[in-house]
Amino acid sequence: METTTIEYVTGDSERVLDITDDCAAFVAGRGDGLLHLFVPHATAGLAILETGAGSDADLLSALRELLPADDRWRHRHGSPGHGRSHVMPALVPPYASVPVAAGRLALGTWQSICLVDLNVDNPRRQVRMDFLAG
Repeated sequence: METTTIEYVTGDSERVLDITDDCAAFVAGRGDGLLHLFVPHATAGLAILETGAGSDADLLSALRELLPADDRWRHRHGSPGHGRSHVMPALVPPYASVPVAAGRLALGTWQSICLVDLNVDNPRRQVRMDFLAG
């Protein structure tokens, strides 16, 4: 297994950050196998979706409706609604796996790999990438 960890700065606002290019660079030339991604954070997740056509904004809107940033959450430290960030990984998991064929991600035409972060209190995130050769 080959592994790398990349740090991303998500800033002080909710983000859907496309990390597909970094994933593609990591698997380039590695042959067939599986790319497994993991976010070692309790308040971030990974999603495979279309970006740039509004789906990323739609995902954030849906998460705002499902998980409002208000005072209903028992987990209350940090910014208002911070507790929702700890619930989000149950909906947007902190892991994803993508097949790799001949050193290329086997994603669909419009699919991108994205880091999803609602936690405005932690602007730095890590994504661990593991390549398992086939």
